Amino acid sequence: MKMEYAIIAAGEGQRLKDEGFPKAKPLLTLLGVPMIERLINIFADQGAKSVFIIINEKNIELHEFLVTHEFSIPIHLLVKNTISSLHSFVALQEAFPKWESCCLTTTDTVFDPKTFGLYIKEFQQGNMDGLFAVTPFVDDESPLYVTVDHDKRIVCFSDNKYSQSVFVSGGIYCLRKDAMQAAEQSLAAGNHRMRNYQRFLIDRGLMIKAYPFEKIVDVDHLHDQETAEYFLLEQKIRS
Repeated sequence: MKMEYAIIAAGEGQRLKDEGFPKAKPLLTLLGVPMIERLINIFADQGAKSVFIIINEKNIELHEFLVTHEFSIPIHLLVKNTISSLHSFVALQEAFPKWESCCLTTTDTVFDPKTFGLYIKEFQQGNMDGLFAVTPFVDDESPLYVTVDHDKRIVCFSDNKYSQSVFVSGGIYCLRKDAMQAAEQSLAAGNHRMRNYQRFLIDRGLMIKAYPFEKIVDVDHLHDQETAEYFLLEQKIRS
């Protein structure tokens, strides 16, 4: 099964700018490597032949980095202003059609590459419509709580924590065709946020399963950089 890899990097990173970081969020470095380059390298290690990336028109410095930097695999770049991650995902599918399946991430998601490899393998060997990364580590200002059944099938996404919700969404999504096509259907139904698209998948009866990661760090503020780097150093020591 051919799988594409995609990165949503179309946000403005306003919180980092307000805290004094002068560049686009994807260029924030972790252990000396820009976050977006780190993701591309991880995807390449999993056998990706290329990576699809969407950025907004304002991120001129990010655009220059992506078109001039020498990566280990080719990138396909879409420059378009969008109002949400869901709109960005739909725009990617419209610009680059015929995806059979994909792994989609946001640019500020920091995770253990080894766990990610096991996650990709489980998705490729399974028959679910989607496999979403989840984590018990809550590191988000507005977490999306995830409730699963005994077989790790997701039964509920919630903005509020319930007693059965031991995980939060990690911002990494593996999707097959029906789940990908549902993104545009979700927009047509009036949903304009990624979390509402996730709920839409459950409401439609698609089989969406959860894959637990021990920790996924979401980088929104400058202090998150230190948290993410400490986490990555911990992983290096373990391995």
